[in-house]
Amino acid sequence: MPHLRPSGLVGQRREKRLLPRIPVPAARAVVDCAVYIDGHRQAGHISYVDALKQVRSTGEGFVWLGLHSPDDEQMEGVGRTFGLHELVVEDAVNAHQRPKLEVYDDTQFLVLRTVKYVEHESIDKASEVVETGEIMIFAGSDFVITVRHGDHTHLSGVRRRLEARPERLALGPTSVLHAISDLVVDSYLGVTERMESDIYAIEAAVFGPQRSLNIDPVYLLKREVLELRRAVTPLTGPLARLTAQNPLVPKEIRRHFRDVADHLTTVIERVVEYDEVLTSLLGAAAAKVGIQQNTDMRKISAWVAIAAVPTLVAGIYGMNFEYMPELDERWGYPAVIIGLLVTCSTLWVVFRHHRWL
Repeated sequence: MPHLRPSGLVGQRREKRLLPRIPVPAARAVVDCAVYIDGHRQAGHISYVDALKQVRSTGEGFVWLGLHSPDDEQMEGVGRTFGLHELVVEDAVNAHQRPKLEVYDDTQFLVLRTVKYVEHESIDKASEVVETGEIMIFAGSDFVITVRHGDHTHLSGVRRRLEARPERLALGPTSVLHAISDLVVDSYLGVTERMESDIYAIEAAVFGPQRSLNIDPVYLLKREVLELRRAVTPLTGPLARLTAQNPLVPKEIRRHFRDVADHLTTVIERVVEYDEVLTSLLGAAAAKVGIQQNTDMRKISAWVAIAAVPTLVAGIYGMNFEYMPELDERWGYPAVIIGLLVTCSTLWVVFRHHRWL
């Protein structure tokens, strides 16, 4: 029986699945690459392979390679060139890592969670308050590699500021490690300051005079504070190791890391405070919503009681009994209507007096 070639969309899909995957060069993930000698950037564009060869052949300076969201093959190529451990190469590709510091021989691997405050008109209309990303840093004796995940993790400003201070870059790759850590922790401070206004807005809504309350913004901000807490708190351990007697970090850089650790402590205190305040606001908001629901139920019960009077009378006179005294009297219908109005009005006054209506 002759082989039939699949036709149409099905055949095209099968053929596409059979096509080999074309690897994307690692250069596609490179944001910037430069050689720094005595803190000064060397002129010209250079690949990271040639840059590393130049540094190791002359024994001067270091390479700063910046990558953005590399895939497995791209990162494996970088890892082979710089001699990175396969475990950290895998971590650099997979985002959503906890902040940590790992040391492999003379290479330090630092993971930082970045945060960005998402602008919104009001907390009631917001769907997200904090956007997170990641920066991973490999710092060796003659190279530093930064791997960014996320759209708000740009490091071009850090590179420009460091290039304007060659005396700081002359201290080596750990100067880049400190500068990025300082930038990330300072961004934490900025985000916590912006979130404080949202907490004030929720406090005003919870303890305000308005009777109705939307509790969803409280849950939203509580979730975002927990997200910020997961990004900030685990960084305490890595910074403590970087400020300790670490032979891979020069003494001058360790002093600067202590300042970063102090800022981080301030951030953690704010986040813990926000978490506690929101927990209290959540309880108050839940209590206010419960009171609001009880008030609504009392209103419904009062109207049901008022409506039950004419319903009862209509049910009685709707029965098909032959002898009902009021049916043959002229005053029967007016008397029933007046009695209903008087009874319902009395109930309304009573409920109104007790603030059920």
